[in-house]
Amino acid sequence: MKLLKAAVLGASLFFMGASVSQASPTLEAVKKKGFVQCGFSTALPGFSIANSKGEWTGIDVDLCKAIATMVFGDPAKFKATPLTTQQRFTALQSGEIDVLTRNTTATLTRDTTLGLMSAGINYYDSQGIMVKKDLGVKSAKELGGAAICVQPGTTTELNLADWFRANKLEFKPVVINNPDEAMRSYEAGRCDAYTTDKSGLAVVRSTLPNPQDHVILPEEFSKEPLGPMVRQGDDQWFMVVRWALNLMLEAEEYGVTSKNLDEMTKSPNPNIQRILGVTGEMGKGMGIDNKWGYNVLKHVGNYGESFARNLGKGTPMGLDRGLNAQWRDGGLMYGWPVR
Repeated sequence: MKLLKAAVLGASLFFMGASVSQASPTLEAVKKKGFVQCGFSTALPGFSIANSKGEWTGIDVDLCKAIATMVFGDPAKFKATPLTTQQRFTALQSGEIDVLTRNTTATLTRDTTLGLMSAGINYYDSQGIMVKKDLGVKSAKELGGAAICVQPGTTTELNLADWFRANKLEFKPVVINNPDEAMRSYEAGRCDAYTTDKSGLAVVRSTLPNPQDHVILPEEFSKEPLGPMVRQGDDQWFMVVRWALNLMLEAEEYGVTSKNLDEMTKSPNPNIQRILGVTGEMGKGMGIDNKWGYNVLKHVGNYGESFARNLGKGTPMGLDRGLNAQWRDGGLMYGWPVR
């Protein structure tokens, strides 16, 4: 019996060691080329959008920068690939991009049929529908027979059909691939309503000439947990992406920001010490520098800083934290322990 236990223990230690030391093909490729290739939405203010100089900003861009910082210690070590809803999964499957940091809903079928997997949630959302105020509609249940602009190849398209079918209502889908073109069609009256995630509706409404002339109806058609995706079969790269997000969440919970970072390195709190790499070897298992947490927070900031900078009350989007508040504040954001 002792020999059997020893053999089982030895085998367990062998496989544990093998999993830790196994090289990540994605991480190795990223290091070799010198940058992370991230897939973004083509143009969604607050999430991912480029200015006239080609500089990308947004909460999804910040996550990409955090991943680049983990690997290289430099948030600029990334390249952007703008992707439509129909292009995004193929780009990741083919290796055109290393990680999809685009507002993408995590679902069972996407995790089980595409060869991809969700690496976490960086924005909890729900699907809504927007109409012009002068239409006089106060509920989606009044939209029977309406023409509705929607993007193809999305959970949005499926949710819309499910909701109208469940409520025994007919509608006319106006399927348009490009979100900018879809909004232009909505503005021009080609469709009576426009549907996407509620955050997206709020963002798009803020860019219209007269935002007050458009109403987001109260119904929520779905749950839309948005977050990064990676290819299956590369556990080490999956961990890098997952822990970039968890680090930003955990740091906010403990009050560690880009502004008080150096002061916090002197904190006696063991959780903060691990987050900042003062103690422990938190980077070793991922094949990255032990100061990865310090570097991410120095160059990108914690989750709360990213939200405020891109989506918060001080931005044109003006969104509340809502479900994306920390769990202690009544939200769903709950960083996993860095330990």
